[in-house]
Formats: sequence, structure tokens, C-alpha cells
Amino acid sequence: MSNKTAFIGSLDQGTTSTRFIIYDSTTKPIASHQVEFNQFCPRAGWVEHDPMEILESARICMAKAIDKATADGHNVDSELKAIGLTNQRETAVIWSKSSGCPLHNAIVWMDIRTSAICRRLEGELKGGRNHFLETCGLPISTYFSAMKILWLMENVEEVGKAVKSGDAMFGTIDTWLIWNLTGGIKGGLHVTDVSNASRTMLMNLKTLSWDEQILEELKIPAGILPKIISNSEIVGNIAIGWPTTGIPIAGCLGDQHAAMLGQACKKWEAKCTYGTGAFILLNTGDETVKSSHGLLSTVAFKLGPQAPTSYALEGSIAIAGAAVQWLRDNLGIISSARDVEKLAAEVDTTGGVYFVPAFNGLFAPWWREDARGVCIGITRYTTKSHICRAVLESICFQARDVLESMNKDVGKEDSASKFVLRVDGGATINNLLMQIQADVLGTPVVRPADIETTALGAACAAGLAVGVWTEDDIFSNSERMKIATTFQPKLPDEQRKKRVDSWIKAVSTTFNLADLAL
Repeated sequence: MSNKTAFIGSLDQGTTSTRFIIYDSTTKPIASHQVEFNQFCPRAGWVEHDPMEILESARICMAKAIDKATADGHNVDSELKAIGLTNQRETAVIWSKSSGCPLHNAIVWMDIRTSAICRRLEGELKGGRNHFLETCGLPISTYFSAMKILWLMENVEEVGKAVKSGDAMFGTIDTWLIWNLTGGIKGGLHVTDVSNASRTMLMNLKTLSWDEQILEELKIPAGILPKIISNSEIVGNIAIGWPTTGIPIAGCLGDQHAAMLGQACKKWEAKCTYGTGAFILLNTGDETVKSSHGLLSTVAFKLGPQAPTSYALEGSIAIAGAAVQWLRDNLGIISSARDVEKLAAEVDTTGGVYFVPAFNGLFAPWWREDARGVCIGITRYTTKSHICRAVLESICFQARDVLESMNKDVGKEDSASKFVLRVDGGATINNLLMQIQADVLGTPVVRPADIETTALGAACAAGLAVGVWTEDDIFSNSERMKIATTFQPKLPDEQRKKRVDSWIKAVSTTFNLADLAL
């Protein structure tokens, strides 16, 4: 470590909250602050955020975390060397270049209002759903930002006018934050990084640039798009008016890519981040692996403008922690998310209950936008404890579906070298969830001492760019592994197979249910 007194800040803008964490030169967090913000659901399947509220949450978190660090005697003002940024991916914002104001609420990654646009394109384009797959690694889906841009252009008059007049700017949340942090209408930088760009459906995976043919076919003007940069480089300094004025922004990654870096995943190593959704990424090194089992090819990270690009296979699960929030907020079965572990632990099994949280369809490996949530196997014997346990199991079964697909795609399905899963994210504090995950997989699950690896990954990228850390510092994680917790599988193989078969049967009942809401 080159600078013993250096601090690196990490702005982590997630789906339900924003936080700012300050790390010392040993990657130990010394202060943090977190703020939740509003979720707007104007119609079934629609999810929006207020971009201005997100900005304010970032401002508050930065100021509060710095105050806490200073109160604890840390000289952050003079020793904060850079900040990294990580964000919820695919969420789309279009704003006015001249006023700096959003022209509509941000459309969140899980929103499915673009279903009709997706079906239309599948019918119009000769390759159907996989028309752009060879170029960008992604199928046509409501998940990705390009579809949200089309919806905004077609359905919001202000957006349409701004696009035609040249006043519109598009960005995912990283772009929106960086533009405002570096000055906004007074010269803010309009950039995104390769990991976020790879999730728009508009970037060519080989050239790492916006693909002209895709833009032409979708009729999206290149002029509204940001410049694509690497994940670890000095982007620009934070403008006057922010708590960290003058400090360079030196790292930027989408949240799942940041978690992969924070977990120090090398080639053929996988991690799962449990948040609102759950996201499993397998580092495939310098090669893109094409999936034939419903996974996505994407950028893992590129640690510098001249650095090689690492790619990944990804399986995205729309609803993980959000299912626990649903138990709390919609059903009132629990009063806090932590209660779910205690209730679920009151029973040894779900009593034959299976819960499939297809609230907004199913992502990998099923990709069924017509799926809706089901809870089956209910009898008079069923209690809220069985339902809580079934919710936890649903998270683990979904992760298993993705990992099985990864094993098949890389030819490891019959191998003893199946991936040891590294886990992170807030839900991993739930020991029962982690044990169920190991049981369902039949392989060990490793939880690091610091489970907030998303923020850590963004800090690592920033620290690397300004010379606080080297790549060896980041990827030599033997010390971190010594204090990790490993959950070993305890479920007999025969029982595991029976439960998996029952889960797949439950999943099949969710298909073709979207019309029920009409």
C-alpha cells in the first residue's frame, strides 16, 4: 500500500437506498451513512425513482459520512484521495441539457412497461428476441435501458421534443450522478463506464463503443448518449456545492461488477450479490462465453483505459430481498426484514409450500415476462413460518437455476470443480438463508467478513486509479478469505433432487399469468 493515511470514498447508489462509505488504506470502512428513498409504482409492473431525490440522498450521505469520520478523529478533508461510484444498473434517466432537470422520473431496471415495445421489435427484426445478441450479448427484454429510452421517446412529449431539438441527455444512474457531481449545466461531464454501457443493449461487446447498427435499427440518436470510459481512471473533479468539492471521481462500475471486483473474482470464479434482486456473475476472463441456457454475456470490468477487458456470464434474478420486503410491507407478516430468519427457523421445512416471486416476470434463465408470482402447496397445516421459509428458499432455488446454467455453458456440469459461490449483500447476514443456499446447491457458500463488497469494489477501482492500491493489493485476497465464513451443505443428495424437481414444477405454474391482472 503506497499511502498509509489515504482515504477513498465510495458512493453506492442502489435500488432502494443510497450510501457513502469511507475506507482507509487497508480497505477498512471508517464511516458510512445510508438513506432510503421513495419507490413509485404508478401501475402494476411499473417502478420509478425521482432523479432529484436520488441526488439529494447522495448529497446527504456524503456530508454525514464525512462528519462521522471527522468526529472520530480522521483527517478526511486533507487525505480523501478519490471517490468511486457504483449504481443500480439499467435504470434510465433522460434530462434537459439546458435546464438540468429530468424530463420524466427514472424508469427502474425491473419495470416492465416496455413489454409491448419488446414484442413489437421481436416481430419486426429478423432475429427476433435474439436479434442483437451477437453484438451486445443481450436479448431484447424489458430489463435493458434501450427499451426504456424508446418508451420515453414514444410516450413522453417533453422527451420527444428534447430529443429532436438536441436538448436531451440520456444516462443510467452513474451518468446522472457524475454529470451533476462535476458541474451539471455548468460543464458537467456526460460519461458512463463500460460495465453500465454493456447493460443498455446499445454497446458492442468487442469494440466497447456504441454500436451504429443497433442505434440505427432502434432509431436512437447517438447524440443523446454519454462517452464510454473504463472502470478505473480519473474522470473529473467534484464541483463546488458538493461535500467533497475538488476530489477526483476515479472509479465507476455498475453495482454487480463492483461487487465482483470487491470479491476479487478472478477467471472462473463466481459471486452472488443478494439485494433487491440477486445477481450472479462468473468471470470468464478475456473471452465472451455465449450462453445457450438463458444467461447474459457482459463486461466484468476494465481497470484502466489501456487495461485488458474482463468479461462475465451473468444470471439476473429480479426478486430476492424484495420478496422479504413484500412480506413486511404488503402482507405485514413480519415487522422488519430481520424477523424473517427467526420465523423461518421455527420450522425445519416449508411443509410442502413453494413460493415463486415472479412479481414482474422471471429473469434468468427462464426469461418469462408473462410469469407472475405463485405460492402453492398450501394446506391447513401451513403457517406464516412455512411461508417465510418458502420465501427464503425461493431466493436460493433461483440462484441454483442460474449456477446450473453457468455450469452447462462452461462445460462443468459433470465436473467436481463446480463453482464455490462467494456471496455478498445485505441479505447474507441471514445465516439460515446462507445455509439453505449451500444445501440447495450442494456446494460450499463463502461469505466475506465485509459483506458490502459493492461499495468496496467501487473504492478499489478509484484507489487503483490514483495509486493508493495496486491490482495485486486488490486481488490478493488470502487475508480476507481467512476471516470469511463458509457454509457447508448438509442436505442429502436425494432430498436435494426432490426439492429441486418440486421447485421446477412450481416455476412452470407461473407462466402465462400476466393476463390475470387485466
